[in-house]
Amino acid sequence: MEVRSMHIHSRVSSRFARTFITTVIQNVINSSQEAIFEMELPKTAFITNFTMIIDNVTNVGVIKEKAEAKKVYQKAVSRDQSAGLVQSSGRTMENFKISTNVGPLCTATFKLVYEELLKRRLGSYEFYLRIRPKELVENFHISVDITEPQGISFLKAVGTFMTNELSDGVRINRTENKAHVEFKPTLHQQRRCPNCAGTLLDGDLRITYDVRREASAGRVQIINGYFVHYFAPANLKRLPKNVLFVIDHSGSMYGNKIKQTYEAFTKILEEMPREDYIGILIFDDKVESWRNRLVKATPSNIKKAKQFVKTMTARGGTDINKALLTAAKMLFNATINNMLPPRSASMILFLSDGEPTSGTTDHAKIIDNVKRSLAAQAALYCLGFGNSVDFNFLEKLALENGGLARRIYEDSDSALQLQGFYNEVANPMLLDIELQYLENSVDHVTRHSFKHYYQGSEIIVAGRISNNSVESLTAEMKLSEPFSVTVETPMQEEDEVSRELRYIFGDFTERLWAYLTIEQLLTNRIAAGGEDKMKITEKALDLSMKYNFVTPLTSMVVTPPEMGKSDELVANKPQE
Repeated sequence: MEVRSMHIHSRVSSRFARTFITTVIQNVINSSQEAIFEMELPKTAFITNFTMIIDNVTNVGVIKEKAEAKKVYQKAVSRDQSAGLVQSSGRTMENFKISTNVGPLCTATFKLVYEELLKRRLGSYEFYLRIRPKELVENFHISVDITEPQGISFLKAVGTFMTNELSDGVRINRTENKAHVEFKPTLHQQRRCPNCAGTLLDGDLRITYDVRREASAGRVQIINGYFVHYFAPANLKRLPKNVLFVIDHSGSMYGNKIKQTYEAFTKILEEMPREDYIGILIFDDKVESWRNRLVKATPSNIKKAKQFVKTMTARGGTDINKALLTAAKMLFNATINNMLPPRSASMILFLSDGEPTSGTTDHAKIIDNVKRSLAAQAALYCLGFGNSVDFNFLEKLALENGGLARRIYEDSDSALQLQGFYNEVANPMLLDIELQYLENSVDHVTRHSFKHYYQGSEIIVAGRISNNSVESLTAEMKLSEPFSVTVETPMQEEDEVSRELRYIFGDFTERLWAYLTIEQLLTNRIAAGGEDKMKITEKALDLSMKYNFVTPLTSMVVTPPEMGKSDELVANKPQE
């Protein structure tokens, strides 16, 4: 088998990316062979189409409910075939792999399409493609078109596999609102050495960019009856924060974990602004406090805090319930005694590597206890360290308390992962944000209230225009304090870039709304139970089927030409 061509074309429209991958494989011998198509895609992406063309016969994948496809999946497993499976691959990617039989001297064309919403982190969007053809490809071509009506403020493209010669193959063309990135290496540029058959193409092509911003309630884009509101105001003053670190130092943290935790928290403490307040709790089957209260992050206090963290040794069991209830009580006492700045963001950064083994160990009881004790006074961010942690439990715990969970992979850069997450929430700019729209003008609006807005991030809200007779869509931002900003967007907004977006991408605002709605429903489903969970699941499933998304609730079924209905292949999306 030889890979004749591989074309990857991505179109990014107002942060929403659609990627088309077309690979042509030829059987160069006089007998049938198995052709394998393998591609890695971001975990945040949803596959929307997969097509195989074998000997001029086209087979298009069909989205089905996961339960309906389960028997097909089990048959594939019993035949010891990995065809059609999507599996986790590393920290941020999933691996899509499918195989099929190709006749003598015939070609197989594989077409994969996936969509994703780019999230802004630390002041930029990152779009990346995993490039791993595993052999030299005569016709290899990547092109990425980015269109941003707000204007592109900066853009760079870097390949982790780039040599000086390969770098010459990257072309970037930019205008005010558009960018085109192209990578088309020759066979000579791809070779590891002049006479080698091995390829240098093994890594990521990463495109990082941001858009121009104003100190306003953001930009609203309206196309084909759907709106998207992008909110990331510039030039805001940073708010002080009150951060309580709750660190697991039970026996399972022994060795590198405890060492890397110390390294990370030492760096975090060193970068803490003086106006912030800090507290530290370390726990095993007991809870130990650095101070019995939160204190200002003065140089003297930071020095003492670092010394305290340095004394941590791995020992004992894991009493998560007691640790978090102690943290909630400390925050409550600080609040009622007016020990914290009046306009400040409170958060708990909780780090653990395992299951609760001491005290209260029932997950549901711990979640209920913590939710009642915290009473929305702080956001809870849960960091799960390593593979033995029950990440689903940490996700529920965080989501029930206005935060989120992040997995920290046990590796040489674990300390950097911890620091990286902290940097995302280190600079709160706004509290208790609610984005409101003129009554009776919109419906089916995605989440539009948020506890915090952090520097370098972005809030995106989407919905459907329900009243086409109104002349403009008014979006108002309300905060906890008496302050609001309003942005008004004409319904007939048809600047040149918007017209072009509608012409090229058609329904992209509707698909962005569907993507965001499904993503939020799947998140809400984690913490829900009983009838609520059933309703959320049903709604997410209906949208996944309608918009042809492979999500954790759906599968894509493909029937290769040499197989019958009983031998269909299935593409599933794994859960975390």
